[in-house]
Amino acid sequence: MNRSTMSLLGAVAALAVLTGVAAATAPDPGAGERPARAAAQPVQRSSLLCPAPGDSALAETTYTSFSPTTSGTNGSGEAVLRPSPTEVRDGKNAEQAPKAGKPLLTARKQGTPVSEEPDSSKTPSLVGEASGPLAPGWTVQQTTLVDAGADRALRGISCGAPDTDFWLPGVSTAKDRSDYVHLTNPDDTAAVVDIALYGPKGELKSEVGEGIQIPPLSTVPVLLSTLSGSPERDLTAHVTATTGRIFAATDASTQGAGGDWLVPATDPAARLVLPGIPGDATKIRLVAFAPGADDADLKVQFAQKGSMIVPAGHESLLVKSGMTGSLDLDDITHGEPGSLVLSPEDPKSATPVVAALEVTRGKGADQETAFIPATSPVGERASVTGNTGKSVRLTLAAPEAAAKVGVTISAGTKGGAPVTKTYSVPKGTSQAFDVEPGKGTKGEWSLTLAPEKGGGPVYASRQLTAKADSGASLFTIQPLEDDKGTVRVPRTVEDLRVTED
Repeated sequence: MNRSTMSLLGAVAALAVLTGVAAATAPDPGAGERPARAAAQPVQRSSLLCPAPGDSALAETTYTSFSPTTSGTNGSGEAVLRPSPTEVRDGKNAEQAPKAGKPLLTARKQGTPVSEEPDSSKTPSLVGEASGPLAPGWTVQQTTLVDAGADRALRGISCGAPDTDFWLPGVSTAKDRSDYVHLTNPDDTAAVVDIALYGPKGELKSEVGEGIQIPPLSTVPVLLSTLSGSPERDLTAHVTATTGRIFAATDASTQGAGGDWLVPATDPAARLVLPGIPGDATKIRLVAFAPGADDADLKVQFAQKGSMIVPAGHESLLVKSGMTGSLDLDDITHGEPGSLVLSPEDPKSATPVVAALEVTRGKGADQETAFIPATSPVGERASVTGNTGKSVRLTLAAPEAAAKVGVTISAGTKGGAPVTKTYSVPKGTSQAFDVEPGKGTKGEWSLTLAPEKGGGPVYASRQLTAKADSGASLFTIQPLEDDKGTVRVPRTVEDLRVTED
């Protein structure tokens, strides 16, 4: 079961509990013979999990909560982030400074973000829940800046929904990498998790990754190198909860080149889009995995401002069944930002794959690394928050058909007013926009994307940047996906035949 399925089931259950069965309407003649239509309703409850930001004394972490303005909502509600009562490290429960149950951040208004900067070295994983009008489209950004020292990096993650199945292509157990998969359990019952690792020769045999116990309301960081007998540069992790549900994300660090959160890629598919490659990237590495019984022969295309090209020397990638394949694309951009598009070489083939990019900017001591997983389309609406400064880089890709996207820039956490702009994306291109907040906006602000109907699917990401003390440019990239702020609930009608004998 994939992530969207689990979140949808949770939303339906919550909607039924809070609002009851959809209102019955008096039927016209013959209504009982017609199938009931499904009506889109705003979800009434959303859950998000944020992994622990780390314990560096130099870290500065900001949490920003945002719920976009949603029509059809009323009443009161709130969005609350609370520290997990326990965090498990090396098999032991570690006491946390924040008192269990005490909210770290609470929001009660749509359309305006709320932020908090706790002591990063003492902040555990967070469990969040939004209700009522705050639930549809609720998003939380966790951004950690370490601008000096061995841990220098800008790490960003959009906190994720609990589920049972996660794909993490691009993880590594190489000697210069330190990858921890954070497994967070939001429920008051224990979860059991298996982690399988797949390399260039297939699955790495290990019993250590089976039956990992995640206590109630806890997080367990697992160092991936402890699950394999030898270092492997390119791996794919498949995380499954055999009991309960979790959220999984990888804190990946590269010695001398910073690091970032590697979040789960979209579900396996024959065609994938990885949006938001910076034009000044100095290293780009594609990692892909074919989970099915067939090999995947992939065509590699680079969508840029004017067109979608097949890069010379990097035209294709063969990914064998059950194995992880990789491809260096260091010179693909030629200084121009864009997005990677993967599709079958044979149009009749539909072999599913998962994929992610490891992207490096800078050289020598000024290197910094981020990750771009394959992402699903924006769909009806998507939001991302935690934007700061005069502008942020927004990437929109429309590989199949032209599209127009309405982008609402919210007020800031410390003032300002929302503004809306429309961006056009020609067919087969990827457009990078430096989006500015409205006049007078202060603090963190949010972006909400809503593609106009009639256009092709849009894929999106947001890039944040910061400066290290050394002058190095630090960055992090987050994909934007459909927020699933509505759920379709079948309408009911009276049918007295159900009382007949």
